[in-house]
Amino acid sequence: MSLPLISPRQATTRIAEGAKLIDIRDADEYAREHISGAHSVPLDTLPGGLQAHAGETVIFHCQSGTRTSNNATRLAQAASPAQALLLEGGIQGWKQAGFETLEDKAQPLPLMRQVQIAAGLLILCGVVLGYSVSSGFFLLSGFVGAGLLFAGVSGYCGMARLLKVMPWNRPTS
Repeated sequence: MSLPLISPRQATTRIAEGAKLIDIRDADEYAREHISGAHSVPLDTLPGGLQAHAGETVIFHCQSGTRTSNNATRLAQAASPAQALLLEGGIQGWKQAGFETLEDKAQPLPLMRQVQIAAGLLILCGVVLGYSVSSGFFLLSGFVGAGLLFAGVSGYCGMARLLKVMPWNRPTS
């Protein structure tokens, strides 16, 4: 099932008319940056996290529009009986249309970005040290690659779990 897309300009009109704007990104992504007036209802809390009524309009958005498009059936069911729409381009499309977002750079980077940075750095270090110091350092790159493969297959990311408890990931108020 696909839901109708709505442009950021059309969304502002619908929001002014009373539509609910729902941000389905994770709470850490929302805390770092969000559209003013958007309600945080992470995808993994649906359908229970959303209260919608007949006659209402619910506009879902994510970072780029991919998560909302990939989960359109689930979002439509969560919004039922309200009319559900998807914000074209997500928060990135919103900003490209010239609309403002609320950004709190004091909040930590989203966890998945931290994983990408840490994994990339470890792999790069393994390659550089493998060529310049000892070929044994190539094992570091292999270990990180195997961890990423395991995370993709199983859904469990040990690096994310480790980064989540780091001191810089304690949200600021």
